[in-house]
Amino acid sequence: MTLASLAFFTFTASFGAAQGAETPDTLDETIRPAGESTLDEFLWVKRPLVVFADNPADPRYVQQMQLISERLDALEDRDVVVITDTDPAADSPIRHELRARGFMFVLIAKDGTILLRKPAPWDVREISRSIDKQPLRKQEVRDRRALPDQ
Repeated sequence: MTLASLAFFTFTASFGAAQGAETPDTLDETIRPAGESTLDEFLWVKRPLVVFADNPADPRYVQQMQLISERLDALEDRDVVVITDTDPAADSPIRHELRARGFMFVLIAKDGTILLRKPAPWDVREISRSIDKQPLRKQEVRDRRALPDQ
């Protein structure tokens, strides 16, 4: 068994139990399966980063999830929720809305605008740069700096 396979099986085992168990209470989870979630749940609250694949063993999916897991703190700091969908047969509302085919990831702004749609894995550093260029993110950083130290 390769290291990638081991990481994949560990990853899917921890999230497989949560499949289909999404409720508004799980909005705080940073990585979650798509299930019956809709993008409207995250409007003005989180920046969805949706990672699609037709199979959880897709090497591009495994690589993307490894890249995300290595720098999850950078995404959490930017109010990102990672939504995974590796079951085309389930036709989740998010998969249907974004018309996903094969591997791809989609980064969506808090206002619902699609910022990125990529057919290959991307490093979290590049994803973070794309978020940091957005006016709302710049305002969030300014607001955070204006707060007194706590």
